[in-house]
Amino acid sequence: MHRDLDRHARGESSSWEAIPQKVNPLAPAELVIDHSVQVDEYGAANSLQHNNEIEFQRNGERYMFLRWGQTAFSNFKVVPPNTGIVHQVNIERLARVIFRMIAAGKKIAYPDTLVGTDSHTTMVNGLGVPGLGRRPASKPRRPCWASRSRC
Repeated sequence: MHRDLDRHARGESSSWEAIPQKVNPLAPAELVIDHSVQVDEYGAANSLQHNNEIEFQRNGERYMFLRWGQTAFSNFKVVPPNTGIVHQVNIERLARVIFRMIAAGKKIAYPDTLVGTDSHTTMVNGLGVPGLGRRPASKPRRPCWASRSRC
């Protein structure tokens, strides 16, 4: 599998068609692009629009790859930049609390979860969705799940 990805990354193969079936997520997965827009221009009525245009010029290849992933995988979505702050997006648009599906003819329900890098990730806990995120600013760079102490 990794050899296939390496060949594609080096441009030795033009077909990505076989890759998604090999690594498609079993449960829905969303990637939120948060805090990506830099401030190059400010103070004008069209500053936000101009900064977004520059953002897409700087990171066009990355966004093209993410767009490909979103269309290639059946359980993967990308929330683009300038959509909202990540914890707002998690609570207002993505949190489902319970997933339902049919597998092998049986109805299955399983809980939603969230793993994030933002200190506000755990706000989704208020909806009943277990959220694991970065520790508060007083204890940076140590994720909750890597510690025996409480988050």
